[in-house]
Amino acid sequence: MASEYKKNLEGLSSEQYEVTQNAATERPFSGKYDDFYKKGIYVDITSGEPLFSSAKKYDAGCGWPSFSEPIAKLKESRDTRLSRERTEVKSEGADSHLGHVFNDGPKELGGLRYCINSAALKFVPYEKMDENGYSDYKKYVEEGDVE
Repeated sequence: MASEYKKNLEGLSSEQYEVTQNAATERPFSGKYDDFYKKGIYVDITSGEPLFSSAKKYDAGCGWPSFSEPIAKLKESRDTRLSRERTEVKSEGADSHLGHVFNDGPKELGGLRYCINSAALKFVPYEKMDENGYSDYKKYVEEGDVE
């Protein structure tokens, strides 16, 4: 399904470009989706690829939006750019840098913490998902279960 989403870099802010294309990181607690809990899905800002559901978002207190699991397959790779090893996550189709995944999430939610830059995301409210072509993803918001 990722192949139907095409990368479009037009209209990105400099921060959105640096985060998605050059693996930059926004300052903690500065992103618009850190303290944001509306019902809907989060998509790749460059391609519209569905990534995360609001049903799997939680407050990890780390300064970035955190999710217990994605609603689509993500690319994972070893990241050694800082003094510690991390696992970078990118969107499957557009290859946009999103953030990192850690194994320190709540055990009752599966133990993972997808720590994602707001600058890499666009939020699609639940009530606008049909008109924006995301009807098939409403089940992830309604049930919160990923198949």
